[in-house]
Amino acid sequence: MRIFSRLYAKAMEWAKHPHAVRYLAALSFAESSFFPVPPDVMLAPMSLATPQRAWFYAALTTLMSVLGGIAGYGIGLLAFDVVEPWLHTAGYWESYQQAREWFAVWGFWAVLLAGFSPIPYKVFTIAAGVVVLSFPLFVIASFIGRGARFFLVAAIVQLGGERLERTLRAYAELFGWMLVALAVIGYLVLHL
Repeated sequence: MRIFSRLYAKAMEWAKHPHAVRYLAALSFAESSFFPVPPDVMLAPMSLATPQRAWFYAALTTLMSVLGGIAGYGIGLLAFDVVEPWLHTAGYWESYQQAREWFAVWGFWAVLLAGFSPIPYKVFTIAAGVVVLSFPLFVIASFIGRGARFFLVAAIVQLGGERLERTLRAYAELFGWMLVALAVIGYLVLHL
């Protein structure tokens, strides 16, 4: 049963879809404020499928992610009472509490590092609005942190090129099952 090879082939097919750029933009915006799927799942295959556009995709992902982050900030600032139950039911409450602690200690730097944190970015954007973090600093930190993450993905793809694509295609099953195993181990370590 070759689940991950099929998923990889499908992802590469979707990456070449005529509306893929619009989907990437929408996903990047939504993920920063309310949606659970990170844009990397589209950015990486799109960059692999069309390497000459990887930098454009990274820039678009960064811009839309920051705009989505601004929406998340607004949600935290103006509508936290509405989203608080969702944070509980979606399993983000502990992450939200952690993000608030990070803001208390590091402020601006917490947003900057959020791009690489295991805590979903949307949790940071909402928490930033709740604690009324300086809005200009929030935007600057978002551009730097999110941009670093997405341009890193584009750089890896650019450096890897066709060789990376061939390797991923050839070892999709192995990499897929390794990620599943890491996720299970991570879950067990965090919850036991």
